[in-house]
Amino acid sequence: MTTRKKIRKAVFPVAGFGTRVLPATKSIPKEMLTVVDKPVIQYVVDEAREAGIEHFIFVTGRNKAVIEDYFDAQYELYATLAERGKTGLLDELQGIQPGPGTTSFTRQQVPMGLGHAVWCARDIVGDEPFALLLPDMIMQPEEAGCLADMVELYNQSGGNVIAVQECDPAEAHKYGIVGQGKPIGKGFELTEMVEKPAKGTAPSNLYINGRYILQPEIFDILEHQERGAGNEIQLTDAMLKLTKQQDFFGYHFKGRTYDTGSKEGFVEANVAFALWRNDIRNGVIDNIGNMLKTIQPKKG
Repeated sequence: MTTRKKIRKAVFPVAGFGTRVLPATKSIPKEMLTVVDKPVIQYVVDEAREAGIEHFIFVTGRNKAVIEDYFDAQYELYATLAERGKTGLLDELQGIQPGPGTTSFTRQQVPMGLGHAVWCARDIVGDEPFALLLPDMIMQPEEAGCLADMVELYNQSGGNVIAVQECDPAEAHKYGIVGQGKPIGKGFELTEMVEKPAKGTAPSNLYINGRYILQPEIFDILEHQERGAGNEIQLTDAMLKLTKQQDFFGYHFKGRTYDTGSKEGFVEANVAFALWRNDIRNGVIDNIGNMLKTIQPKKG
């Protein structure tokens, strides 16, 4: 097997306003909204850590300082838990805290799209391949985490890797869709990439689900990328240019993905992750059953 540069760094674009879930995000970053008992961003960082990521890079904006605080040590809290003998909670909190020097924060400053947010991380990433995880999207894998399997595919294939999963073919026009070529490992060669194809023209029903492994050459393209849809610098446009220079591969994720940036997806994620928990599953099932029998839609 050819030795590849290790995927050591991951970028998390967390500068967005979270307009789809207002007013909840008026003063709280959408990434800090909780799914069961953890903020959304913690699920995504856990996925990255499972994949062997060593350096976590957050592209932030105004009013996002609480994310930096969350990943810092909380000495007063730790001391209080220790004094009260709550060692289980203390161990859990210390276990999810990144080590010294393993997190970096940089400001996007202006809302110019995902491509621009990725470009803002260029100096921290440097000249090496990196993972990109959209923090709105949290996943329940059937086996290993999505990014862990992507890293395995990258080690086999090199190039760039994009995670995809199936959608209803009738809904394909709402997503970024890829074309599927010959298989390689747990993935396949990517033959094309189309952003929101016209109805009936999609090359498949495999949509891009918010996980990427990209080569550093993407930064040079993004630096000169013209604004696209929504008058923003679009990552998809830059990746399409990169496909002319480098190979792209798709990883077909097996599991469920929840878009916590939407109201429906956020509620769905809370139910799904609660049902995943052995300690609360039975109570949640009983409560949901009772609510379905008794609660009617609000009038008016």
